[in-house]
Amino acid sequence: MSEMEYWSWPPRYDDSYRPEAGSRYWFPRRETMPAGDRERAIVQRLREVCGHAYEKAPFYRTKWDEAGFRPDQIRSLEDFESKCPVITKADLRRAQERVRPFGDYLCIAESEIFHVHGTSGTTGVPTAFAVGRNDWRNIANAHARIMYGMGIRPGDMVFVAAIFSLYLGSWGALAGCERLGCKAFPFGAGAPGMSLRAVQWMNTMKPQAFYGTPSFALYLAEIAGKEGVDPKRFGIKRLFFSGEPGASVPGVKDRIEQAYGGKVHDSGSMAEITPWMNVAGMLCWQDVVYTEVCDPKTFQRVPYGQRGTPVYTQLERTSQPMIRLLSGDLTQWVDEPNPCGRTYPRLPSGIFGRIDDMFTIRGENVYPSEIDAALNQVEGYGGEHRIIISRSGARMDELLLRVEPTPEVEKEGKLAAFQDRVMKRIHTMLGLRAGVEVVPCGTFPRTDFKARRVIDDREVFRELNQRMSKDLPR
Repeated sequence: MSEMEYWSWPPRYDDSYRPEAGSRYWFPRRETMPAGDRERAIVQRLREVCGHAYEKAPFYRTKWDEAGFRPDQIRSLEDFESKCPVITKADLRRAQERVRPFGDYLCIAESEIFHVHGTSGTTGVPTAFAVGRNDWRNIANAHARIMYGMGIRPGDMVFVAAIFSLYLGSWGALAGCERLGCKAFPFGAGAPGMSLRAVQWMNTMKPQAFYGTPSFALYLAEIAGKEGVDPKRFGIKRLFFSGEPGASVPGVKDRIEQAYGGKVHDSGSMAEITPWMNVAGMLCWQDVVYTEVCDPKTFQRVPYGQRGTPVYTQLERTSQPMIRLLSGDLTQWVDEPNPCGRTYPRLPSGIFGRIDDMFTIRGENVYPSEIDAALNQVEGYGGEHRIIISRSGARMDELLLRVEPTPEVEKEGKLAAFQDRVMKRIHTMLGLRAGVEVVPCGTFPRTDFKARRVIDDREVFRELNQRMSKDLPR
């Protein structure tokens, strides 16, 4: 469709392009056109992407032949969603075990690979990501475009406070900064002492934008306070985040905005879909990554307004395209007018977390992000906690929260009142009672990456119970 700016297959962008001065949109037509018109163009693009993958990747050809799906069957979004099978992270790992190191879904020659990234492998076999040179340019253009939508402008300084390693989010943010014409400040994170230095640098350089994880932003605000520095003095106007839920959680978002005096933007999808976090600002930029929110059992799209799991299809990736990749996350989507005027679906509450992170306490389904939200709305909460799922008896699971107060609450000896506020907030928001233990400030380590706050002690209880039953006289 020629009416959509820079819409071609394979994707090609003019790296010198900039919107007209004063424009709210990077691509005014493409971002604000009637959704139905855009969807007709996406149907054609899906045929092209799937045709490319079918021709180049034995992984897709075999899977689709078994399912009776062919790219030329796509005549509508419904055709694509009902006939094309989903793929999973486990499918990708098996493919890379068969054909090392990039799997039989690599669609370009290895000599054309420009960047290699991957998962850390801390919870399983690492997965390698291969990104071609043209794909990397398209990624930079997508980042620039959506960062522009956040209000970041050429010439702004962007402080990138995330680990530069296999993790793709920081690299994508850096690529977007460079393409947008920003002053890129790739500070990084992870090394001892860097948090204090980050505060010092931001206080000196006064960046207009910040990228990292919500946990790290809150930790840096805490460090700044200890140094006698008000984070508002940094002058940051835009803060955008990925890597963990939080930036769409009202309590967390409010704390960050109050600390820095800037506007928070949530973003994130999954490592295989990045470096662009396609739902930046929690808009589903459907012409970059086509996003469905699906029933986690049937993998069919759920109506707007309902919860489900995102399923992603890259529309601009030629090297290792992900086509109907099942995320395993939980979200809710809506299709209603957006304040910014863009005509994309939206995830109003962001990503709640992974479906397999959910736990059940006395019949209630609970997500860690819901507890984060509740605690961040409690006066006197010190910013860190641990969620402990345990068993006090033979049958009932129990929820215990170990929570840090602020230094002020601790110093003034108002711990009992703080504990009571936490218990009431959890009961009001989650509909269940939890044990609350107030622990000293600084009990839990802060993190510059994803915060891990859930401890499941039930397995320990089961193992203990089994050992005891074996020792009982018969």
